[in-house]
Amino acid sequence: MNPIIQIEKLSAAYDGRQVLHDVDLTVYERDFLGIIGPNGGGKTTLVKCILGLMDTTGGQLRFFRNGVPTDHLTMGYLPQYNTIDRKFPISVEEVVLSGLSSHKSLTGRFHGIHREKAQQVIERMGLEGLEKRPIGKLSGGQLQRALLGRAIISDPAAVILDEPSTYIDKQFEARLYELLAEINEERAIILVSHDIGTVLQNVKSIACVNETLDYHPDTGITGEWLEKNFHCPIEVLGHGAVPHRILGEHHHHHHHHSK
Repeated sequence: MNPIIQIEKLSAAYDGRQVLHDVDLTVYERDFLGIIGPNGGGKTTLVKCILGLMDTTGGQLRFFRNGVPTDHLTMGYLPQYNTIDRKFPISVEEVVLSGLSSHKSLTGRFHGIHREKAQQVIERMGLEGLEKRPIGKLSGGQLQRALLGRAIISDPAAVILDEPSTYIDKQFEARLYELLAEINEERAIILVSHDIGTVLQNVKSIACVNETLDYHPDTGITGEWLEKNFHCPIEVLGHGAVPHRILGEHHHHHHHHSK
């Protein structure tokens, strides 16, 4: 399997605070990588570095296409729910088409071929008949699938989903994972989640990101909770047949509590 993303000794800072350091990670063609770790552990920061939405403060980030180094990789991104403005007056079709924004003609219009592609994606997502519906009128699961359509319409090498389970819509959860399994036959998927259980059913590999240098005890994350949920993802995995990779080192006992 060829690697598509290779990260070496990556570090990144957020709000002037170092969140990640010495991160090593390789993502392969048609990989299904689950990234877990506590809130504030740097999961979203890592994703933003991979997507080029955030500068790294050290290390290397390399991309490959068919095993050959390239400076750019097409990636689809399904952001966290709370970053979506549902009042924004945009329809399902417009959301899906926006995944092709770099393909607009000079007049700023999409060509018929693009609309055709959007229609295929909308049908694949099970949203036919809702093309003109504004996103504010969709259920959580429908919005999630519209955004997933936007993430795959450009035929990316990798699709990155940040906490997809926050689009609470239990009836579509199973369908979402079916869609992801289909998409994964063609391209790599990186799924960020704090919900290990959900992730485990689907992933081919796992990384645990926990490189926050600063815990604020008032966030309600107790040491006990961390211990219970994130101390040993490796052990949880050891019992299954899931190959796994663990990111960086685990410094579970050396968090600096701010006084």
